[in-house]
Amino acid sequence: MNRTRRRALAAVLVAALAPALAGEESPGARPAPGPGIDRGRLPERVEGIEGVEQNLFRDGRVYIGGQPSQAALAALRELGVTAVVNLRTPPEMDDRQRVPYDEAAAVAELGMEYIAIPLGGPEHPYTPQAVDRLAKALADHSGPVLVHCTVGWRASYLWVAYLIREQGFALPDALARGEAIAITPDPLEGLLGRMLTVRFADEAPPGVAPQSSDSPR
Repeated sequence: MNRTRRRALAAVLVAALAPALAGEESPGARPAPGPGIDRGRLPERVEGIEGVEQNLFRDGRVYIGGQPSQAALAALRELGVTAVVNLRTPPEMDDRQRVPYDEAAAVAELGMEYIAIPLGGPEHPYTPQAVDRLAKALADHSGPVLVHCTVGWRASYLWVAYLIREQGFALPDALARGEAIAITPDPLEGLLGRMLTVRFADEAPPGVAPQSSDSPR
């Protein structure tokens, strides 16, 4: 598995598991509206929305994709989107060669909420707090929500972590949904002609009994 993908995957899995391992719960919290996912179907590509970098997908009531243009934001507003979650970093969004408009201002002008959860680089690492913030955004908005980055790669990983931690998805099932959007196969699979399997570090490999905490180390 290449180093960038390994680090990103490790980060989102730690983010997904950290609160559960710590036994954290929100006492007295009201149930948040679910994302409306049909577990029997993978995310579907959205057709007819011009101006989204790479592709746009929908999983339940959540749209996931790359950088939208102003026209794409307006089209999504017409589809009922009430919040835009942007995972790109401030330097990316301030670069008018890459993003030729002020997205936060455009989103506000359309009457939607703009939520920045920057991910990428040492200043914006992948942490459990990113999953917390996405979960809050989805809890605060019962209608459609857009989650985007540059081409949907970061958004797919955050979505996988959210599904594992907040919706109880098994790792393989959550990863399958991310791969249907923008998580690409590891190049080693093609080079070696063999499939790679991703699992949590504290899980025993198939056919190997978990080691007891009392076992000698």
